[in-house]
Amino acid sequence: MGELNTAELLVRCLENEGVEYVFGLPGEENLHVLQALKNSSIKFITVRHEQGASFMADVYGRLTGKAGVCLSTLGPGATNLMTGVADANLDGAPLVAITGQVGTDRMHIESHQYLDLVAMFAPVTKWNKQIVRPSNTAEIIRKAFKIAQSEKPGAVHIDLPENIAAMPVSGLPLRQDGREKTYASFRSTNQAAAAISKAKNPLILAGNGTIRANASEALTEFATQLNIPVVNTFMGKGTIPYTHPLALWTVGLQQRDHISCAFDRTDLVIAVGYDLIEYSPKKWNPQGDIPLIHIGPNHAEIDSSYIPLVEIVGDISDSLQEILKRSDRSNMPTPAAASLRSEIRQDYEQYAHDTGFPIKPQKIIYDLREVMAPEDIVISDVGAHKMWMARHYHCDCPNTCIISNGFAAMGIAIPGAIAAKLVRPQQKVVAVTGDGGFMMNCQELETALRIGTPFVTLIFTDNSYGLIGWKQMAQFGEVNFVDFSNPDFVKFAESMGLKGYRVESAAELIPTLKTALAQDVPAVIDCPVDYRENMKLSQKSGDLSCQIWK
Repeated sequence: MGELNTAELLVRCLENEGVEYVFGLPGEENLHVLQALKNSSIKFITVRHEQGASFMADVYGRLTGKAGVCLSTLGPGATNLMTGVADANLDGAPLVAITGQVGTDRMHIESHQYLDLVAMFAPVTKWNKQIVRPSNTAEIIRKAFKIAQSEKPGAVHIDLPENIAAMPVSGLPLRQDGREKTYASFRSTNQAAAAISKAKNPLILAGNGTIRANASEALTEFATQLNIPVVNTFMGKGTIPYTHPLALWTVGLQQRDHISCAFDRTDLVIAVGYDLIEYSPKKWNPQGDIPLIHIGPNHAEIDSSYIPLVEIVGDISDSLQEILKRSDRSNMPTPAAASLRSEIRQDYEQYAHDTGFPIKPQKIIYDLREVMAPEDIVISDVGAHKMWMARHYHCDCPNTCIISNGFAAMGIAIPGAIAAKLVRPQQKVVAVTGDGGFMMNCQELETALRIGTPFVTLIFTDNSYGLIGWKQMAQFGEVNFVDFSNPDFVKFAESMGLKGYRVESAAELIPTLKTALAQDVPAVIDCPVDYRENMKLSQKSGDLSCQIWK
C-alpha cells in the first residue's frame, strides 16, 4: 500500500465501517475528501443544500441502524448542516457529520469563514472531535461510529482542517469490535413480573427504542400472551400491528384524546423502549402517581413524572421474554383500556366516505393508508399535518411511518424520502408535507430526479403555517403572521422534469395517488386541506369525559 493522505485514510475508514453513501456538498475545504471519495466504493450524493444532506443521513440512520454520513465545508456549509444533525441526535438516529475546516495555521487569527465548529456542534452531538494529528484518524473514525451507533444512538461530528487532510499518513482502519447483548438481572425481571401479575388495568407504552432494538415481535408476543393493551408514541408506530386487537394506536397529541382515558385509569404503565423526549411523562402522568416499569437498554432518565417501581435494563426482547415466563395473568380480567379500541376505530373509520372539499385531513390520511402496502414508507414533515398523521396513519410494521418528534424539524420529508428510497428501493415511498415544509427543502427534488429515486410528495395545501395558526386560535382566538402564497405546484414540478398533479375533489385522491406512485420519476401532488378540523379536534378533546368508563 502506498502512502496515503489523511483524507484518503479517513475514506478508507468509512469503507471499513460499511458506509454506502455520503450525502453532502462540495467545498474548497473538503476537496481532498471529495477526491478520496471519487476513488472509493462509497457513492457521494451531491445535494442542493447541506440541510438536505443531514436529513438524508438522519433518515438513513433511522431506517438501517447504521450511521448515515453527511459532509459539508466549513462556515455556512457547517451551519446549514446543523439542523439535521440536531434532529438525528434528539430522535436517536445514528449519524456521522464531517466538516471541512480552515488549516490549523490560521485558526489563531480572524480568518475567512472560520468558526469553532467543535464548540458549535458540541450541544447537538453525542461526541465531536477535530482531527489535528493524521495518525489519530483511524481511532477517531472508529470511535465516532461506535458512539453514534450505541444506545441511545445519535449524532457525532468530525472536523477536518484542510492542511491536515492533505498531510501524509500511514496506518490502517481499525477492526470493529463486537457489541455483545446485555441482559437484565433476574431480580428486576422477577419484580416486574410480580407487579404485572397483580395489575388490574396495565397498559404498555411502546417507544422508538423498541424498533431500534428489533423487539417488535417480542413486544407483540408479550402483549398477546398477557392480554395487555398497547399504545405507541409517534416514533413507536408499528411496534405492534395496528390491526392487532390490543393495539390502541398512537399517543402524543399535546391535548387529551381517547387514549388519555386509558392513562386516567391504568394502575401500571409498562414503558418499553420509551424515551421521555418522544412524549413527556408530564403529559400522561402529571402527578407522578402512576406506577411504572421501565424496560430498555439504558436506565430511565430522571423526571419527577417518571419514577419507575423497577427498571429492567438490558436487551429488550430478552427482557420481555424473561418477564413473560415469570408472569401469570390467567385470573385477571381484560384491562378496561381494551374497550377503547372500538371507539378509536370508529373515530378513524367515520372519514372513509367523506366527500367534503377541500379534503379533511382525516380523509387524506385514510385514503393514503388504503393505497400504501404494509411495508411501504411514509415520511412525515412537521406541521399541522404531522399531528393528523400521528393520530390517523397506522402501521403494521416498524419504520414505515417516520416522524421527527424529538427535534421536530420542518423540511425533513423530501430529503428523508430520498434516503428511504435508497434504503428500500422496492417499497413505495411518500413524503407527506405541508406547503410550508415543502418550500423549505423542495430543491432536493432535483437531487431525487438526478439520482433516480422516484417517490411521491403529497402536499397538504392551506397557504399557511397551519399548526401555528391552530395554536394561536386555541390560545388567543385569532390568527396572525402565518399566511403566505404558493407557486403553482404542478407547474413547479413539471419545470423540474417531475410529474405534477392537483386534486380537485375527494374522489380524485386515491386515483391520483395510484397514478403518481406508478411513475418512474418523482411526483408532486397538490392537495387542498380543510384545516377547520384542527379546532374541531381541540373542541372535541376539551369535551372528552371518558364516557366509556362510566
